[in-house]
Amino acid sequence: METPLDRALAAMEADPGDEALRLGFHERLADGELFLLLSAEPEGATLDPEVVPADGGRYVLAFDREARLAGFVGGPAPYAALSGRTLAGMLAGQGLGIALNLGTPGETLVAAEAVDWLAGVLGARPEAVSERPVEVFAPRGLPERLVGALSVKLALAEGLAEAAWLAGVRYAGGRRGHLLAILGARPGAEAAQAQAVSEALVFSGAEAGVLDVVFPAAGDPLGARLSRGALCFETPAPPAPPGPPFPEGPPRLR
Repeated sequence: METPLDRALAAMEADPGDEALRLGFHERLADGELFLLLSAEPEGATLDPEVVPADGGRYVLAFDREARLAGFVGGPAPYAALSGRTLAGMLAGQGLGIALNLGTPGETLVAAEAVDWLAGVLGARPEAVSERPVEVFAPRGLPERLVGALSVKLALAEGLAEAAWLAGVRYAGGRRGHLLAILGARPGAEAAQAQAVSEALVFSGAEAGVLDVVFPAAGDPLGARLSRGALCFETPAPPAPPGPPFPEGPPRLR
């Protein structure tokens, strides 16, 4: 069965010169769940991935479906389920790429350089700003792909905020730009939300643009001003809290 990652890869390979399709594939890779083939059962939070040589490099083996991993090895095998962003962060700087979905129509090699780039994008932290807008108006001139990317990112942030408003703004010094105000953010979730917006900019191909993010407190008059003409994104209610995937934080490679 074709998966979202398969479709993103096929689109990218059909038009290698399309930057948006390349970014779209890497975004699906980062956001999706992967099953990493291991050489041995995990010991606590330490993972020992299977590493193979290919195309002049060294690669770990990962699959976007558990059944694909089992089909490749021909039976049960030790593995770890983790997000693509977690895997990229673990592999960064180690000269390891990702051999993705080997033995399936969606197989591909993600070189170590691409893994390092992806980890850098996902690890970048947006800068804080303190300006307050003096004028708020409807957003205009933003790429449609960026608006769609923001909608997807905010929809994935279940329970981290109540809603988000996107507006055009003018600051006291005359600077104009766009502002995303995230309302009712859960305490401690602001950094994650700002990071999601930063990723939306990069993966939409609009990273050269500027999108300011603020977190108005309850009763802040900015919220009322934004309700007139700004574009609203609803965020889903939180699901039941899952248990921690690893007992001592993210896994480590052996």
